Amino acid sequence: MTVKPLTEEEQKTWPKEPLVTLEKPFADARGRIQPLVDLMMESAVLIESTKGSLRANHYHKTDWHYCYVLSGCIEYFHRPTGSNTKPECIIVKAGQMVFTPPLVDHGMKFPEDTVFLTLSRNPRDQESYEADVVRIEMLSTDGTISWKPDD
Repeated sequence: MTVKPLTEEEQKTWPKEPLVTLEKPFADARGRIQPLVDLMMESAVLIESTKGSLRANHYHKTDWHYCYVLSGCIEYFHRPTGSNTKPECIIVKAGQMVFTPPLVDHGMKFPEDTVFLTLSRNPRDQESYEADVVRIEMLSTDGTISWKPDD
């Protein structure tokens, strides 16, 4: 599978900050509809993570993704790819969403059982995913941050 190249026009649609400000939901007597992402994407997956587990520890060459937390929370660590700066940590709670563009190192720790949706630009089949992901060691298996300060 060939992954489509990124364009400047596409990049202009990305949120400016990792924690995404959600639009106001539509609400009436029937309930609520919460808009999440109005962009073309090729993957939507539901991920369950157990308390104490780690995910990500990688970056993507062209893929971006939004992660919307349904329950639990994510300790989301990020920094520009190639940087030796200490990753910033954002706590993403239920009802919040975080955005990861390409070329951003990211890792996730789960302080409690967590369920979240990941909405991605690229297909999630294994061949496409492996062709785009680069694994790194940002979070150690014990959950500590691995980094060396810039000189």
